[in-house]
Amino acid sequence: MNRIELVRQQVDAILLGMPDAEERRCGYVHLYGVAQACGLLAKKRGENAELAVVAGMLHDIYSYANMDNVDHAHKGALMAREILKKLEIFTEEETELICTAIYYHSDKTIIHNALDEILKDADVLQHVLYNPLFEVKKKKKKRYNKLMQELGM
Repeated sequence: MNRIELVRQQVDAILLGMPDAEERRCGYVHLYGVAQACGLLAKKRGENAELAVVAGMLHDIYSYANMDNVDHAHKGALMAREILKKLEIFTEEETELICTAIYYHSDKTIIHNALDEILKDADVLQHVLYNPLFEVKKKKKKRYNKLMQELGM
């Protein structure tokens, strides 16, 4: 089994443990949607699609596992690191890239490294793809407009 599928098994186990069916559905839609958008953007930008998809799968896992959004990016990076270390299938460098992207993904106004930016853009894109009537918040609007231009939309 490939590494993405092994990470998905971990994510699925966490989501399946959620008692609220609606929150569980939201978790699946958002985490899988962001992961797919990460893969698309990574391929378009010539970056590592596998690591991008893994970052997308794990980026909000803390929020769904704990039903807590407070400082979820930073806490999520710690949780993702635990999951990746438990799996023992990623190098330290790969784990660091994934966890750093998760750590910074909520900070949409600052530019970070390539994988971080893919995750941020994918997070914004997933909300719009899920609901085209979604109103992009003012602090994310510049990022969204730049992304739409990049995608020719």
